[in-house]
Amino acid sequence: MSIDDLDSRLLVTMRENPRIGLTELARLLGVARGTVQARVEKLTARGVIADFGPTIIPEEVGYPILAFVSLQIAQGRLAEAVEALRPIPEILEVYGTSGQADLLCRVVARSTPDLQEIIASILTSPAVQRTDTTIALSTQLPYRIAPLLHAAVATP
Repeated sequence: MSIDDLDSRLLVTMRENPRIGLTELARLLGVARGTVQARVEKLTARGVIADFGPTIIPEEVGYPILAFVSLQIAQGRLAEAVEALRPIPEILEVYGTSGQADLLCRVVARSTPDLQEIIASILTSPAVQRTDTTIALSTQLPYRIAPLLHAAVATP
């Protein structure tokens, strides 16, 4: 499924103004409020809009260390490994990957000793054979979606 120019402008405006109301959104886009509401409902139903919650910066709530932890999993024990990761609150995301690692985790920590404890906790699962950790030193290009939304409209 694709998006059109109005969907793209709507999504970009919502990202730039996360607390904007439908009436103001309609005014900025130059369309009727009902059109905006219908588009938002359609995009939400399609799963394009995943949530309306605030974006939380872990560093600002006491977790300044960001790391990416790759995991090698014992053959046939992927589900077990994922379940072992679920209770660890510092693990923000887990992706299944191809290549050397089976899983890639985005992890935050209060300090490097705290990160070491988190990794030790991950390794308590017999399903996890090995970890490899990369600590992010700085953000060179923060999460962005607007360029992709503009490109999605340009693509047939």
